[in-house]
Amino acid sequence: MLRDQLIGKKVVLRPFRQEDISSEYLDWLNNPEVVRYSNQRFYRHTLESCQQYLASFHGSHNHFLAICDAQTQSVVGTLTVYHKVQHGTADIGIMIGDSAIWGQGIGLDAFQTVIDALVRSGEIRKITAGTLSVNRGMVRIMHKVGMTWEATRKNQELVDGLPVDIVYYAKFCDAWS
Repeated sequence: MLRDQLIGKKVVLRPFRQEDISSEYLDWLNNPEVVRYSNQRFYRHTLESCQQYLASFHGSHNHFLAICDAQTQSVVGTLTVYHKVQHGTADIGIMIGDSAIWGQGIGLDAFQTVIDALVRSGEIRKITAGTLSVNRGMVRIMHKVGMTWEATRKNQELVDGLPVDIVYYAKFCDAWS
């Protein structure tokens, strides 16, 4: 389904590769600002842990994609799609690691590009995503791509010692809505 390149307005999405596990990538995963709203903030990432994570996608229906800047082709983030074939669902996660490009629409374009590909595939009836309610940028992205609020887990996680909600959004593909 997502084995080839996907081309957006600002990004090119392609399968994440072994050579993408660079010192820059490790720096993103270990940067408290980049992973502030992710449970990745509780782990110290190493070359080995990243290699194991990448290997976990091989032979599965899930996808681990590199988000590349369309102009420079440099990797600026990652996107995951966890596909439950039996249920026709796909759950999307995203990380824009290069904080210098935050707020420039790269995350939105990557999210929209992968949603468009999932809808076109005809294999997906429902697309989901979730985030902490304080992650305003991600909440905006989910709204802009046409997802609707589906559920809230009140005070589910702690950020800086304070309870925060997790919000879940969904988009049904037309044939299934």
